[in-house]
Amino acid sequence: MSDDPAYIVELSGSADATEPDNPTADENNPAGGQRRWIGVRFECCGVYARIYRNPNATAYTGYCPRCQRRLSVPIGPGGTDQRIFRAQ
Repeated sequence: MSDDPAYIVELSGSADATEPDNPTADENNPAGGQRRWIGVRFECCGVYARIYRNPNATAYTGYCPRCQRRLSVPIGPGGTDQRIFRAQ
């Protein structure tokens, strides 16, 4: 690491202490701007990708990053705690 001022970043006092930690968070998007996703291993091409929840919150939809095979995973009433899946 260099002592050159270009490599030094002062972070103290840069955030307002009265500002909430996550002002855009709500029950539909607890990450505040980050979309909900699940991880999928696409067996067709042996690759992993994230697929994201659709705007209606009815399913997670996406594509295999290599062959563009479409995948839609419906969201059920009970849901699951599992975050990683395999698509065969």
